[in-house]
Amino acid sequence: MEKRILVVDDVESTTKELNEALENCNENFKVICKNNGFEALQVILEGNIDIMITDIAMPDMNGFELFKRTKELNEDFPVIMMTAFGYDPNHIVVNSKRAGLKDVILKKPLNIAKLIRLIKERLNLNDSEIKSNCL
Repeated sequence: MEKRILVVDDVESTTKELNEALENCNENFKVICKNNGFEALQVILEGNIDIMITDIAMPDMNGFELFKRTKELNEDFPVIMMTAFGYDPNHIVVNSKRAGLKDVILKKPLNIAKLIRLIKERLNLNDSEIKSNCL
C-alpha cells in the first residue's frame, strides 16, 4: 500500500537526497518534495499525505509554523523535524515539543536508518515492508 511522504527543506539538494533514499527503502513510498513551507502547506491541504518530514530553519515559514498549521488541520498528523543545527536560537524545537512534536533529528546529514525507523513507527509499518539495508 502506497505511503505518501512529504519532505520539506529549503535546500533542494537535501530534498533530492531524501527522496532517493526513502524511495530506495520501500517501493511503496511516494515522496513529494517541496522547498518552502507555503508549498508544503498547500500539499497538506490537498490531502493524501501520510507523514511530513520538515526542516526547522526555513526562510519563509519555519518548521514550527508549518508544524502548528498542520496540527490545526489534523492533530494526529505525524511530523518529523530535522535540522543541521545543534543549537536552536529561536527555540523552535522546544516550542514544537510543547505543541506535541514527538520526533526531531538534530543533525544533517541525516541518519537515514534512524529516519526510516521513525517513519516505520509513525506509519505502523512492519520490518518486512522496509528493505533490510535501510534498517
